[in-house]
Amino acid sequence: MFSDPVKNIAQFGIADGMKVVDIGAGSGFYSIEAAKKVGPRGMIYAVDIQQDLLERLKKSAALVGIHNIEGVWGNAEKIGGTKLRESIADRAILSNVLFQIEPQDRDNLALELKRIIRPGGKLMVIDWQGGTPLAPKTLVPDMVAEAIFQKAGFVLEKNFAAGDHHYGIIFSRP
Repeated sequence: MFSDPVKNIAQFGIADGMKVVDIGAGSGFYSIEAAKKVGPRGMIYAVDIQQDLLERLKKSAALVGIHNIEGVWGNAEKIGGTKLRESIADRAILSNVLFQIEPQDRDNLALELKRIIRPGGKLMVIDWQGGTPLAPKTLVPDMVAEAIFQKAGFVLEKNFAAGDHHYGIIFSRP
């Protein structure tokens, strides 16, 4: 099975009224599932560098009656690039994004996530594992991902199986 947003979000402790940032939201599978969890009092900030994907996500969400997703056209590889205010998020999701980030930009990505996640908040990283013919050519092994985010000051909480081809890691921000 590929990465399952419903199962993976269940690992993450998203609750009613929370603010969640989905970095690299793409087609919005995680944004839509998170929006259901936070309810109408919560808010999802779906950040993507591709504006057309954000417009498509907004339409897909509206079709299923979800109206608490705000599309944010931004670049999480730059500090301040998400255009979100500091400590806005209770939770942040980074799914199938890390493998696309150039090695020299990974530290900035981690620092931008630290900037937007409030102290006590959490980050969920889901990315491709090796050993599968479906995986992209460029991979960021889970040990490397752990090091990137720990260097930025995140604390490793747990690793979990995020699907047959993906790993999952949850970090907290002290």
